Amino acid sequence: MSVVATGKRGGLYLTFVLQNEQYGLEILKVNAILGLMPITPLPHAPHYVKGVINLRGKIIPVIDMRLRFDMPEAEYTQATCIIVIDVGTTLIGVIVDTVKDVINVADDQIEDPPRYGSAMDSEHIRGLGKIGRDVKILLDIDKLVSDLDVGGLMPIR
Repeated sequence: MSVVATGKRGGLYLTFVLQNEQYGLEILKVNAILGLMPITPLPHAPHYVKGVINLRGKIIPVIDMRLRFDMPEAEYTQATCIIVIDVGTTLIGVIVDTVKDVINVADDQIEDPPRYGSAMDSEHIRGLGKIGRDVKILLDIDKLVSDLDVGGLMPIR
């Protein structure tokens, strides 16, 4: 398996759960972790865009990560959270089943994702973190949300 020439991938990751799988995103991208709050729907938005929230006077688009990953929609619970992430100069909220913890993943604990056709878009994955017997899917959140047209509120790059 080839090594991705993206530089250092190790560091601190906030882990969260979607449909019993654990994912991680760089802690430096996290702006806030919120409980569910009222979301204003946007007309004609993609199915995974739930709408927008008003956070301290800023309008922030919110996507449901389950729907973004083509997983079945789930009923929100008290554990459901919105992680507000900083993508360049834009804040965006992502809804996850639950937030787990912050972990430190060393470079040598991260492997490249397998490449097997279009069934999984691995360009959105920084790597697979091997933590004990567990595997955490480490997301490249910039790439994951950079191609979103969130109701015209976020520029497409």
